[in-house]
Amino acid sequence: MAQALNIAIIIVALLALYYLLKGRPKPAPLQGQPAGGSYTPVPEGEPVRHWADDGRFELEIVGESRYRDAIRALAGEHGDAKADARHPALLLVDDDNPYEDKAVAVFLSGRMVGYLAPKDALAFRQMLARHEIDGKLTSTDGAVRGGGAWEGKRLAYSVWVDVSLNG
Repeated sequence: MAQALNIAIIIVALLALYYLLKGRPKPAPLQGQPAGGSYTPVPEGEPVRHWADDGRFELEIVGESRYRDAIRALAGEHGDAKADARHPALLLVDDDNPYEDKAVAVFLSGRMVGYLAPKDALAFRQMLARHEIDGKLTSTDGAVRGGGAWEGKRLAYSVWVDVSLNG
């Protein structure tokens, strides 16, 4: 009897150790969230306002590495020189984003290219509220810059939009 009890204790201890070392099973994604880390919002409707900052293009987009292929295509052919390709841009308040609760997605010529940085997204949302267009799709002009050749390699591209967050 004592031997059976010892075996049972050893089995329970091994199971507990396995559980601690392997970690808990991964929970299923929450409803409405994509499995596998893939998520892209879709803009719908027409923009209610067009923002312009006199061509300054001082607001940089983040998270571009995920959209590298689209950005490269939008940069167009520019040889070894740096690109400065202009495109119409859409700014989409992304309340359904499973990774960032105040996200603002950016599209150039209909292609997703990244997001406003979190602090910029918050300021942009506040600006929308001041203009009484909370959550609405808006537009601006965008630019793909960079990508010049240096020491035989292509440098990275960056995406900028012509929006002043003080507007």
